[in-house]
Amino acid sequence: MCQYYRKESFNAKNKGECLQYYNSKADGFRHNSVYNNKIDCEKNQGFWISFSNYLEEYPKYQTKQECTAASSDELRLTWAIPYRSEDIDNLKMTDDSVESLKRCLVALDAPECTKAPYTRSNHLGNARGVVPLRYTWTLPHFPSGHAQRCVLRLRYNISTGDYPPFNTFSDENDNPTNGIHSPVQNNPKVKVSAAQLPLQLAINTAQFGRTFQDRSHLFKLLPRPKAVSEYDVIYNINVRGKRGNIVQAFPAVEYDFIPKRLSITSASLVHIQWTGSNTNPSANAGQGTAGTDRHNMVEMADPSVNYPLTSEKPLTMFTNAEIVWTSDEETKTKQDLILSMASSGYYNSMTLCKASPQKTALNDELNNGPASYRGMLLRFAPGEYYYMCTRNNNFSNRNQKGRLVVRNVTGSKLSKK
Repeated sequence: MCQYYRKESFNAKNKGECLQYYNSKADGFRHNSVYNNKIDCEKNQGFWISFSNYLEEYPKYQTKQECTAASSDELRLTWAIPYRSEDIDNLKMTDDSVESLKRCLVALDAPECTKAPYTRSNHLGNARGVVPLRYTWTLPHFPSGHAQRCVLRLRYNISTGDYPPFNTFSDENDNPTNGIHSPVQNNPKVKVSAAQLPLQLAINTAQFGRTFQDRSHLFKLLPRPKAVSEYDVIYNINVRGKRGNIVQAFPAVEYDFIPKRLSITSASLVHIQWTGSNTNPSANAGQGTAGTDRHNMVEMADPSVNYPLTSEKPLTMFTNAEIVWTSDEETKTKQDLILSMASSGYYNSMTLCKASPQKTALNDELNNGPASYRGMLLRFAPGEYYYMCTRNNNFSNRNQKGRLVVRNVTGSKLSKK
């Protein structure tokens, strides 16, 4: 099955579409056509275009010869017609030549296809190891180095083995008048045992082979800082879940760090960031002002306790870390870093905190702090670190703690700043 999906994916295989002009060529191409095949398209004065999916255009090369000659294992280039549905009306052909639409494109890899981890049916929480089911996504590298506006679409599909999915189509929908009987029926009765005991099954055919969840998220990828090479590995520590108790948050989950446990080398970088909202349902349970998300990150001595390391105790997680990039240029020292993480960026430096007596003090439940935090890019020293969120870690209700294990590798150097 995976071989089929990888082979037929738009990432790996061109797809055809009929392009037709509006009333005149000057008006450009329409965004849709009623013709879905080459013969009907061309019979009706359309152009059957073989489009390619791609990462981004590579305008450095303007001819097929230049483009194909520059392609390599590290930078796969292809000479093809780029597809972006929102740009159809911007396509301009020269002398009705389809070839004139071709550009040098950065090619995409075939999609990864892998078996999902096992979990109990309809269980949307943690799996083996008491960690959430998740997919570790390696973000694509854009050779241009430009900021990218991206959409992530998540679909929760469910299949059944009660009929062969690759060989069953809509022409087998139940139609007794024409002698067509669906391979599955609603609430069918079956007979079991030698006594032919009649029993009814709980089957709803509308639930078979369908999509239960379809969610889209918009986000932006920014270029790496100059101090970070394209070969540096960056991991992300974020926050998952939503405000509410286990029932109110369903089918999501309550707050937690994600990944909850992360193991990396001392050469790797970690971007700590999170997003939040001030428009949660007002009746949902949680700490602080109703309807709000707030998070912070403070160091702990041990994951079995519910208290952070306080100011009189030695800290190691952030004091031994190197600040590679900061979302706030005033956050410069290790103490600035600790303060910023603890206050979700409300205080960006020790100096400005002490020098700004007129600023309203941070509420102890972070109520007047920011809901979202662009955070820091850090390189951690070897060690095992534990951390928590002081607002949401509510014993017996929700556990918002995390663990970071950093293995030493030769050649990694930490700034003394």
